Amino acid sequence: MLDVHALRLDPAQGTHLPLDAYTSDFAERENATRDHVSWKFERRQHFEEQGDPSRDALSRGRWDEALRLLEGERDHWLGIAREDEKRGTPFRRVRVVETPLTPYMQWELHALRVQAEAGLGIRVVEAERIRGWEESGPLPEVVVLGGRVLYEVLYTEAGVLAGGRRFTDPGLTRAWEQAIESLYASGEDVLSYVGRYVARLPSPFPGQGVE
Repeated sequence: MLDVHALRLDPAQGTHLPLDAYTSDFAERENATRDHVSWKFERRQHFEEQGDPSRDALSRGRWDEALRLLEGERDHWLGIAREDEKRGTPFRRVRVVETPLTPYMQWELHALRVQAEAGLGIRVVEAERIRGWEESGPLPEVVVLGGRVLYEVLYTEAGVLAGGRRFTDPGLTRAWEQAIESLYASGEDVLSYVGRYVARLPSPFPGQGVE
């Protein structure tokens, strides 16, 4: 049984990394990872990605354009999936979903569908599945790279990426790795979830349809 207390991230035990330091540290460690699964756990229901044309279209209420632009990212994700396979470093993601979906989550699930079709491993877990883990508040956004380092990914209140906090304690890293792995094992493949629930939804913006 999962010990929820083992997942607690004490800021005093981690190293705070401002945005530039976080992105460079993450990239360096990810590039050095070989022959080990990495894991991502996403809990928040809204993010503000910057510099993403599809996300920008969503912000303008241009739903059909946002979906078309996602399709244009397919080659990018195919390249990432091939590189992960070459290095033996699959990157698996668990996405917590609350319903009814916000416009952002409806869009993100389509984005994750494109990534999964390119070969990335992504599973959906409904929020009720983790309620018992959140008695002290929502779980953080977490990435575990190669079983060696854990990042708590930090965002502003608006959902803009602000940096990260790095943890290297082996026990903490393993606890989170096992927790995310168990959720992944019991989660629903994002392709199945989107096909079953998301694909039939109308545009989240009145007066627009999905082409």
